[in-house]
Amino acid sequence: MKLNELLKNIKPISLLGNAEVDIKGVNIDSRRIKEGHLFVAMKGTQVDGHKYIPKAIELGAKAVLCEDLPAEKVDGITYIQVESTEDAVGKVATLFYRDPSKKLKLVGVTGTNGKTTIATLLYNMFRKMGHKCGLLSTVCNYIEGEPIPADHTTPDPIELNELLGRMVDAGCEYAFMECSSHAIAQKRIGGLKFAGGIFTNLTRDHLDYHKTFENYRNAKKAFFDGLPKSAFAITNADDKNGMIMVQNTKATVKTYSVQKMADFKARILECHFEGMYLEIDGHEVGVQFIGKFNVSNLLAVYGAARMLGKQPQDILVVMSTLHSVNGRLEPIHSPEGFTAVVDYAHTPDALENVLNAIHDVLNGKGHVITVCGAGGHRDKGKRPLMAQEAVKQSDKVILTSDNPRDEEPQAIIDDMVAGLNAQQMKKVLTIVDRKEAIRTACMMAQTGDVVLVAGKGHEDYQEINGVKHHFDDHEVLHDIFGN
Repeated sequence: MKLNELLKNIKPISLLGNAEVDIKGVNIDSRRIKEGHLFVAMKGTQVDGHKYIPKAIELGAKAVLCEDLPAEKVDGITYIQVESTEDAVGKVATLFYRDPSKKLKLVGVTGTNGKTTIATLLYNMFRKMGHKCGLLSTVCNYIEGEPIPADHTTPDPIELNELLGRMVDAGCEYAFMECSSHAIAQKRIGGLKFAGGIFTNLTRDHLDYHKTFENYRNAKKAFFDGLPKSAFAITNADDKNGMIMVQNTKATVKTYSVQKMADFKARILECHFEGMYLEIDGHEVGVQFIGKFNVSNLLAVYGAARMLGKQPQDILVVMSTLHSVNGRLEPIHSPEGFTAVVDYAHTPDALENVLNAIHDVLNGKGHVITVCGAGGHRDKGKRPLMAQEAVKQSDKVILTSDNPRDEEPQAIIDDMVAGLNAQQMKKVLTIVDRKEAIRTACMMAQTGDVVLVAGKGHEDYQEINGVKHHFDDHEVLHDIFGN
């Protein structure tokens, strides 16, 4: 593709060199540059890509998109200066991969919790309905059943458009994707056309990056502000920020709720560890999920399917066959008669939701032992809040390591303990070794109890001192249970 074609949606400050040069690839990682590529120099939070312009040219880049022109120019190289490469890269990548989102019905899901569950359930539902689909999620990306490992909740704009292009080539009609606050703020989804957007909820998270809750909320809201008039915007009326999200959107707004009047409404009729019996818009359906928060997730799925043209009865028939996402409120029954639950909950709100769901099923007839930690180099302010939430709804709590990354594990636990008073500490044990913490919780459990193992969910590693070691909460539990 000619360079000038790639630049038609951006406004360069200056262009030095040949705009007719053929571009064979686009990349923001200088290590991946090949002959004929366009290198986009990004000013990232950790590294400034402008430092790698010489390396990119050495590897074969024929053009450089940058904010600051290098002092020394290389003959035969085209330099395009823009105000913001962060803003430009998505628009360039979209054109290079021939605007794949316009050839799909792309639905984005954003919010603090529930993104993975909703996007994955929509993907599974529409495949069961006979459609070819793609999925972009925290757990794994999929192109019509083919797994593509995921490193981030939302890939960079170039990888994102490449994946969407592959979905189009595979004949996909629909694509469902998580839109993280980082991705929205960093304009990774810039240039994409969405058929619809879903808002789940908003609680404290990622303040290490966004600094304030208002910045975090505004990042999420920007997604809905950018939806076109042709799209739909489905929002959670039970969340205090639900209507704020859609107050400036051009899209058609629909609401869902388990507490108040809404376009899509549900209530719980029965609840067990094996699932729930629900009433959704006047229709009764059995589902293989538990917890009020999962009712909200299922309502969002139902609402999106309705907005995509599916009939209520068809949606509910398929919904009754769907299973929970790996590591999301996943029960594992022990030979001793207690239940272990593996969940990804790593925010105070998510922990509260999971514990509420467990108590709804127990109905006062068993004890809850919670194993949880907090990640290193993430929002430190939520650490004491996590501990407080765990203690509030558990009979015993074991604070342990999550992914300490390159922080000292005991220091993270100390930050969690700092949020507890002497009375609360009577419920608490601290065990740095996560495997030993899980084993201890299982030894304490009696018939009818629940052991919640929170924080890692689907992850099959533990990151310690910057190195990822294999570690899977499921495997640890099965080993303890002798399975």
